[in-house]
Amino acid sequence: MERKTYLTTEELAKKLHYDSRYIRSCLKDSVFIEGVHYIRFFGRRRVFYIWEAIEQDMVKISMSRGPLIPMTKGRVCHG
Repeated sequence: MERKTYLTTEELAKKLHYDSRYIRSCLKDSVFIEGVHYIRFFGRRRVFYIWEAIEQDMVKISMSRGPLIPMTKGRVCHG
């Protein structure tokens, strides 16, 4: 069985450099899907995020955009 790292909302917020309230209100159930990115042990209220699933999706989305060439004024060229 594959080992998974379960994180609380506060621990995930520290890893991603987001506020935990933003994760709860904006990302949960829109970006993070229950059963894929997070679970509730024994049907309880407390949510645990699966770090490996979140990390895999972040890398997949980042790689799908292709190479980006930084330009002046903060713009990028999709080369």
